[in-house]
Amino acid sequence: MSRVQISVIAAVVALLVGGGAFYLGRATSGAHGVAQAAAPDATASVTSERKVLYWHDPMVPGQRFDKPGKSPFMDMQLQPVYADEASNSGVKVSPQVQQNLGIRTAVVKKAELSSSFDAVGAVQFDERLSVAIQTRTAGFLERLAVRAPMERVAKGQVLGTVFAPEWLGPLNEIVALQRAGAAAELIAAARERTRAMSIPADLLRQAEEGGVAQARYTLTAPVGGVIAELGAREGVAVSPGMTLFRIAGLERVWAVAEVPEAQAVRLMRGQKVTAVLQADPSQTFTGTMQEILPQVSATTRTLQARFEVDNKGGRLVPGMLLRLQIAGPTASRLVIPAEAVIRTGTRAVAIVRLDNGSFEPREVKLGVDLGDQLEVLEGLQEGDQVVASGQFLVDSEARLRSVLGSLAVASPASAPASAAAPTSYSTQGKVDGIDADSITITHGAIAELKWPPMTMPFSKPSPTAFADVKVGDTVHFEFRKKGDEYELVSVHRMGGAK
Repeated sequence: MSRVQISVIAAVVALLVGGGAFYLGRATSGAHGVAQAAAPDATASVTSERKVLYWHDPMVPGQRFDKPGKSPFMDMQLQPVYADEASNSGVKVSPQVQQNLGIRTAVVKKAELSSSFDAVGAVQFDERLSVAIQTRTAGFLERLAVRAPMERVAKGQVLGTVFAPEWLGPLNEIVALQRAGAAAELIAAARERTRAMSIPADLLRQAEEGGVAQARYTLTAPVGGVIAELGAREGVAVSPGMTLFRIAGLERVWAVAEVPEAQAVRLMRGQKVTAVLQADPSQTFTGTMQEILPQVSATTRTLQARFEVDNKGGRLVPGMLLRLQIAGPTASRLVIPAEAVIRTGTRAVAIVRLDNGSFEPREVKLGVDLGDQLEVLEGLQEGDQVVASGQFLVDSEARLRSVLGSLAVASPASAPASAAAPTSYSTQGKVDGIDADSITITHGAIAELKWPPMTMPFSKPSPTAFADVKVGDTVHFEFRKKGDEYELVSVHRMGGAK
């Protein structure tokens, strides 16, 4: 075979191989094209099966629209919200965003807690130990041994001497009957007359044994305590039923405390109490709860609880203040940190972290306030994880995703798609100035209020609010009308000062 023929054959083979590759390449790309064409059809089929609930602007999630179109707030198209997306409860936040937001969770757990609480009580006399000393006949207070109220007296101590002239007649009669040897019946009748006139037995015995009638009687203290009332002075005339002395016992005293209505229901008669002297905490006393006085103060909404405190040493006197540590029964309670609860004024809400990592709000019913913890009666279970810090940042993330909606209002599912404009408004802007009462922000147009782009001050709810916001920050903020001003509800930084 000549060299020319070999060259021709090689060229034909090369042409066939190249053509085959050409046709193979066309076939391959054609098959790939068919697969690509089929995919959009399948996607369109899947998309057509998804039900659109409404359209919204992600930057203003509170406003809903019935049909697609351009957002009146931003230069962008409205985004659809599908039924299968809306049915997923909670908002998902990436771990990185959670770390940036400073989200911290706490576990709902049961704790063995006592329902004890403290109260401050004022010391008063125990009226059950009060003793009144009166005269039973007319006479004169010849001598007075105790001359001032609030003097301390011991049991059996002399208080004064009373002269009763009316007692001389009955006593002399008994003396005369005994000397005359009268019948026993006459003497017994005379003795009954002295008892009817309240003549002390000591004077009767002296008259019978000594044969001399004595009308002067020494008054002694029947109990120890202080003279709470001094009703006469030395040398004055006294009449039957007149109170000469009133002695208040000091073996026990009352501590009367003002207890709020919510805590009064936890008090029981006989409940033990430890009392600490307010002026000297080293002095402690023991006592019991006696009774709750059946009267509520209309101004303070408190009840008076009366505690009986042991005072055998006599160190407590009326007017002193005692700090009462009231012990209550221990019970197992479901508790969460107090910082995990958001109070809206009408309800209490906690944000729960679900097993899939998303968050959802739950309305909770609270029980006893235990300081840094709160008792939960309904809404949570043991083992649930609740957000203890960063709740409002999660709420802000939820608003942008239009899942949770506002924590302070009802669930979005309860509002129709054509609901009226919300009472609060949100947008973006740049912080131009900060003072104690307001933050000046330059923002874009706000269609709900028909505002053009402008720079204006927004009042702060408190002087310390939004302390992390600086001049020059780009922020996403929410505000509402309050009186004649517009007050900020939340401010979240989106970028720092350049």
